Amino acid sequence: MAVDPARPIPDPGRELTRALAAARLGDAEALAGRLMAAIFTDNPEWTDYRPVPREDLYDGCHRYLRRVLEILSGLAGAPDGDDVAAAIGRRRAEQGVPLEVMLRTFRLGGRIVWEAIVEQAHADGADPDVVLGAATSTWTVIDGLSSTLSTSYRNTELERLRRDDQRRHALVEDLLSGRARDTAFAQRTAKELDLPTGGRYLVVVAEMRADGSFALSGQHDALGGVHIRSVWQVRADTLVGLVALEQRSAVGALDVLRPLARGRVAASPVVRGLAEVGLAHQLAVTAMGTAPHGSAQLVSLDQRYPEALLVQSPELAQRLLDSQLGPLLELPSKERDMLLETLTAWLEENCSTANAAVRLHCHRNTVLNRLHRISTVVGQPLHGRAAYVSLSLALSALHLRDGLRD
Repeated sequence: MAVDPARPIPDPGRELTRALAAARLGDAEALAGRLMAAIFTDNPEWTDYRPVPREDLYDGCHRYLRRVLEILSGLAGAPDGDDVAAAIGRRRAEQGVPLEVMLRTFRLGGRIVWEAIVEQAHADGADPDVVLGAATSTWTVIDGLSSTLSTSYRNTELERLRRDDQRRHALVEDLLSGRARDTAFAQRTAKELDLPTGGRYLVVVAEMRADGSFALSGQHDALGGVHIRSVWQVRADTLVGLVALEQRSAVGALDVLRPLARGRVAASPVVRGLAEVGLAHQLAVTAMGTAPHGSAQLVSLDQRYPEALLVQSPELAQRLLDSQLGPLLELPSKERDMLLETLTAWLEENCSTANAAVRLHCHRNTVLNRLHRISTVVGQPLHGRAAYVSLSLALSALHLRDGLRD
């Protein structure tokens, strides 16, 4: 007799599985009790349901087992993307239950459902060979629900991490804006960021390089390796770090960071507590402005106060440069460079012509003649405290201007 291709071929194994599962739907509550017992007796050291109230755990077990039976009996759709498994995954992720604990629970639940189906098959006198088909169906459903659970759990974790990152970002921004002058805010923020409220801090800033990376990398782990706590945040064009020195020295922390510099990096002076972090950030940004573009170095404001003052007042710095060295800068380049080199060496050698001569590889009288020429060109004496300070600042302004232009 010909078989009608449009008519589905009966599947006795599938029909039996549906019948057996449907017969056990009314026992879902009792099966949930079995699962609760199995959770805490089958390798209990693997169980970590401490964040979950017992009633909540039982409700999840009951809904899960009922959904397995509903899918097997044909009363619910495929397990992939199932809303019950997805809801359980979200809930347990929010409660902090490890994913492996949930997957183990789903496997235990699958075993309990299979045992219940076998019990029903024996009671109904079902063909043992046909019953074996129910095993494949049961574990296919369990695998599908486990996959849905895992996807939902991981998505919830990612969302939670995203929210945590946003919260952390907002807290650091508030610190940089000076909000930590509010003691209550400072205490809450310190707890959330795992930082001390008081104590000594450095703020470090690193520029973004042309390739989009930052001028520091690996800094958090490097500081952690010497037991220095820090929090780092990416901003529009800089990487900012709050470094809690506690009992450590600023020099030691900077020595850890200095070899990691791949561009301009700057550190603030030491400040007291989170309340001064906003000011420290401003000072660190100022310090970075004293480093030439294209350089790879870590500079500290403690070592660059004169340059920082000039950077903060560029118009005043230019006027200082013009008033102190303007005529000298208009000389032909060969003479100009020679005289600037001589003036720099003389000031750096504490105005010693003998030491400057050694440094410049020339006679002491040559240095004296060059200094006289400089004095004549600029129209003012080179000696005296005011002259030393003005000339030194003017040379710093010149170096800053040329370095920043490069």
